[in-house]
Amino acid sequence: MADQPDQHDSAAWLALRDPAYVAKVIPPLRAAVKGYFRSEVHGLEHIPDGGALLVSNHSGGMVPMDVPVVVVAFYDHFGTERPFYILAHDGLMQLGKSVLGPAGFMPANRDNAIAALRSGATTMVFPGGDHEVFRPTREANKIDFAGRKGYVRTALDAGVPIVPVVSIGGQEQLLVLSRGDRLARLLRLDKLIRLNVVPIIVGFPFGLTPGFVPSLPLPAKIVTSILEPIRIEDEFGPNPDIDEVDRVVRARMQDALDELASRRRFPIIG
Repeated sequence: MADQPDQHDSAAWLALRDPAYVAKVIPPLRAAVKGYFRSEVHGLEHIPDGGALLVSNHSGGMVPMDVPVVVVAFYDHFGTERPFYILAHDGLMQLGKSVLGPAGFMPANRDNAIAALRSGATTMVFPGGDHEVFRPTREANKIDFAGRKGYVRTALDAGVPIVPVVSIGGQEQLLVLSRGDRLARLLRLDKLIRLNVVPIIVGFPFGLTPGFVPSLPLPAKIVTSILEPIRIEDEFGPNPDIDEVDRVVRARMQDALDELASRRRFPIIG
């Protein structure tokens, strides 16, 4: 496990996932998401058998707990033998090295996504990526994929349904003042390390800092809804318009997120 596979070596990444390793890491993750973040996940019955692309919004800055919330709920419901892969940013995969691969994480690119889906695995993607995870707090309950629609083509090419997933509460772990898009472009971080933001946050215990300085996330209650699958060709025909599919996916996710927001009584408390 000392060497990491090439980012596009899909077979190697698929083989890294270890159900026994997953079984060991789930208990401490469960304690964190159920205890500290009081997580709830609804709609797991909407995840179909076989390959399915879970498409989720993304929140929480450097500590996006919406990921382990879904991971714990998935394995508690289906068991650790059922394959589940999470497509993650290159930077995270470099930091994680041999830790994340056995847990089912793989670099977020189309080769890996299609390979996982065609193998029959449930696969999760966050199209908004760093753009959405560092959206300003005033836009906390907004679905924002930054115009990225590749997930639709990926689902079509793999012949699998899209399962929309929405979470609320993750963006209450910290206060995001600015995403820092312009600064990232000025520093050419998008070209150097595929990073499109340099956020400014207020977090505990360091106060006002760049968003890449780790802070202790506030214990915000995270609630997740898994929506009914969208079988693209059944719903949109044999030659679907990618823009229209993306619009419908985001609209359904926004409606679901608005519904979660309408039930939320207080920030952090839930």
